[in-house]
Amino acid sequence: MKSFRYVIQDELGIHARPAALLVKTAAQYLSTITLDNGVKQVDAKKMISVMAMAVKHGQELTITADGKDEEEAIIALESFFRNNL
Repeated sequence: MKSFRYVIQDELGIHARPAALLVKTAAQYLSTITLDNGVKQVDAKKMISVMAMAVKHGQELTITADGKDEEEAIIALESFFRNNL
């Protein structure tokens, strides 16, 4: 299992457009990918779950990948978060 923490920099938090891109990125990997904000833990491959978290600017998330391609997944997701959120 691999993970990293990230504080959301986007002023709007995780809104529809980046959420859709996040789900699309996560769906490319076989590993189970979860987002955890300390209150909820959701499947990053499910748009409704990601949107239901209602992540705001300044909140910290822990992103975890667990599975065959966890190393590749976590590298791609960390890059995604830094470039988009």
